Amino acid sequence: MTLLGREDASSGRRLVWNLGAVVATTVALWAFSLLRMPWTLLGWFAFVPWLVVVDRARSSREALLLGAGLSVTFSAAVFGWFPGALQSYSGAPLWLCWLLMALLAPVFQLQFPLTALARHLARRAVGNRARWLPPAVSVLVYVGVEWLAPKPFADTLGQGFVYSQRLRQFADIAGAPGLTLGLLFVNECLFAMGHAFRTRGAPGALKPLVVAVAMVVVMLGYGSWRFSQYQEGRNAQPALVVGAVQANITHYEKLKAEHGAYEVVRMILDTHYAMSDALLREAPVDVLIWPETVYPTPFGVPKSEAGAELDAEISAYVAARNVPLIFGSYDLEGGKEFNAAMFLSPGEKEGGAPTREVYRKSKLFPLTEWVPELIDSQGLREWLPWTGRWTPGPGPRTVMLRRRDGRMLTVAPLICYDTIFPSYVAEEAEGADLLLTLSNDSWFGGTHGPRLHLTHAVFRSIETRRPQVRVTNSGISALIDDTGEILTEIGDGQRGTAVMRVHWHTASSFLARMWGNWLGPVALMMAVVLLGGAVLGARSDRY
Repeated sequence: MTLLGREDASSGRRLVWNLGAVVATTVALWAFSLLRMPWTLLGWFAFVPWLVVVDRARSSREALLLGAGLSVTFSAAVFGWFPGALQSYSGAPLWLCWLLMALLAPVFQLQFPLTALARHLARRAVGNRARWLPPAVSVLVYVGVEWLAPKPFADTLGQGFVYSQRLRQFADIAGAPGLTLGLLFVNECLFAMGHAFRTRGAPGALKPLVVAVAMVVVMLGYGSWRFSQYQEGRNAQPALVVGAVQANITHYEKLKAEHGAYEVVRMILDTHYAMSDALLREAPVDVLIWPETVYPTPFGVPKSEAGAELDAEISAYVAARNVPLIFGSYDLEGGKEFNAAMFLSPGEKEGGAPTREVYRKSKLFPLTEWVPELIDSQGLREWLPWTGRWTPGPGPRTVMLRRRDGRMLTVAPLICYDTIFPSYVAEEAEGADLLLTLSNDSWFGGTHGPRLHLTHAVFRSIETRRPQVRVTNSGISALIDDTGEILTEIGDGQRGTAVMRVHWHTASSFLARMWGNWLGPVALMMAVVLLGGAVLGARSDRY
């Protein structure tokens, strides 16, 4: 065989090994994303095949390609539901939605290519010295870049432990990214164990195995301790009884086109009145809650006489039932429209006019709800007619609500996309009794989207150690306690109501509550220092 032929054969085998490793890691991460045992166990060693080929990369370009390839296959496997949801929302061809996701995957999952590149550079800088540095840099870059990358769904691998009662308690230290760091650390230990076994036999493999087991034991031990604290510190009697309504009425714009705007609003309100009255007959509730944009027109600033009559009707409903109502609507000010949550408290005298407080959604989903002024134009609106026109709200705030019995309740309100930002929620939770999320996940109905959104909500409750009531128009509505346990749930695509009994806690919160999403920037800074020091040290050694 000629030298050229041997090189071609070697390159072919190398390509097969690289593709095989990327596929193996993708399959393991997909199984891990199912959030069910025993598949969750695969997360602890899912990266080992990929780490093998990244360490064998001959150039920075090859390392970047291995990372970019994993970002594409990971996105296709774990977020394969998104192109269909995007097609349903925008009307674009399905193939175009898939192409767009594939092209943007290395940006949205930027942690994969940059981790591979940083690992390669670190290995090249230290050689056989400081073998601990490439794995440390890899873990820190991964966590740090996830914080920095423009991830639409703020996904991180640590969210895969959402149903592990003990492991998820670790999130009150550093949120879900803290669990991601632990998962990656164990992957690195198991990879080192395999390498040591091949080069030094069983005795050499023992040390990284012991370290990996110790890491898992520490995480489980901490989680068990914190969980028992909250179980012991919880008051026996519910401090608040909430009535949640999920009517499963979706695709408002389509309904308006078919039946007219007034008829659709009339139908939505009548449905919620009927379901709420049935709920109030079932149990005396302190607060009644309807979902995001359930009243799809401005409340309190009507655009027409018919709108004013409907506003008055909702206020009269609150006064007649003497129960506070929280519901999603629109708000207007200075020609700007906001996605808002309306808080109507009964008057101090029975039958008196309700008082109104408003929370305006601050974190709007790019393009679908809000277009930055820098790129907004008539041409963009014509090309993408589904782009949103809402204005971001002013930021975190709490709202005081008069309960049915006259006592005051301090609520940290969140609307839909607000919940995926840990630091935002941590700031808003200060002084609040309850996290309250109103959402509309109907565009993702029948996919993993609603469950992912619920997962974010679970972690926000753990991080802030606040119970949370989550009410959506089509699912998943839920009551989440301060340990992340889902106590009540109305499933995706179902119509139903729920009486949610909320318990307060007496145990304290921890770092995630005080510092928000602190781990990402700290990890990124540490990675830059370590990698920069290694590269500069290697250069100085050469001169």
